[in-house]
Amino acid sequence: MRIEELLTAARTGLDRLSPAGAAAAQADGGLLVDIRYAALRERDGTLPGALVVERNELEWRLDPACDHRAAQATSHDLWVIVLCDEGYASSLAAVSLHRLGLHRATDVVGGFQAWRAAGLPVLSPGAPGAGAAGAARPARGVP
Repeated sequence: MRIEELLTAARTGLDRLSPAGAAAAQADGGLLVDIRYAALRERDGTLPGALVVERNELEWRLDPACDHRAAQATSHDLWVIVLCDEGYASSLAAVSLHRLGLHRATDVVGGFQAWRAAGLPVLSPGAPGAGAAGAARPARGVP
């Protein structure tokens, strides 16, 4: 299987959201999770109210049964909206969350770049509230 086929298969099980749909879902109680790595957040900014969890820690931070979960990971019914830079890695990440039982996990079509292009709020790098405030803190011994 090629990555394009894997991505297509992953997306068939997701109810993907447009950037505007993701913003509305966040306003309606959905947890927007930014999985972009630090260099991209530092370059492009962050999203107000988003939980920052880099991709390599996502499953540990969002599994409600894990000792290393983020405070927001309270239930398998949590509506998780994953956002990466352009909407590719987030699709695969959302499917991984489905496998953990987070059946409402989905992602944002076009990712952060589409969010910004749609004129939705972005906190500039270095702005008050941008950065680690919404970040899930790594725990010792967690990959």
